[in-house]
Amino acid sequence: MKRSCLKFILISALFFAGCTLANVKVNVVSQRTTLENQVLGSYNALSDEVLLVASVRGVEPSGTIKTPPRHSKEYQNAVQAIETIAFHADDMELFKRLGWVGENNQGFLTSFPMDKSKVPPDLKDSADRFKEEEFAAIITDVNGARTVVMQRVIDTNENLTEKDLPEIRKVFGKLNRENALPGDKIQNEDGSWSVKP
Repeated sequence: MKRSCLKFILISALFFAGCTLANVKVNVVSQRTTLENQVLGSYNALSDEVLLVASVRGVEPSGTIKTPPRHSKEYQNAVQAIETIAFHADDMELFKRLGWVGENNQGFLTSFPMDKSKVPPDLKDSADRFKEEEFAAIITDVNGARTVVMQRVIDTNENLTEKDLPEIRKVFGKLNRENALPGDKIQNEDGSWSVKP
């Protein structure tokens, strides 16, 4: 959507400036594939459902308790997975800033040694509160939640099957690389690791 708005603004600016479009070439650097759009659509729908569930009141205006709607176990697991990812978002940001975690090319987190000797002074207190066991448990929780979300994408999309899981992982890996902040460790498609500029 941002790219289409950018194109519209560019074309409008050229039109109103009296320029001709005959020599203008618009080069779109990256277009989403159909699979990426399906994954994003499913993920965004799930995220929207979580927000909706969180915003629904549990009490009727008359004061009686409202019975929540019944959902499948898979749905409940997916909602819990999104909540787990959101709950640990601040920790993930810290771990990435410290270089302890990177986004791999399969849509998961990869942990690196917790080198506390290289922690910047402004992050020392935050880093010192994490023991290796807790750090490992958080990474395991987030990766487990990501697995559930990926499975939910397959379950809720009639065009996807279990055979598509490797490609879905690659899509999540790509999306996570794109969303990584400068300084975050990311694994490229070829398996090499780099720091996002």
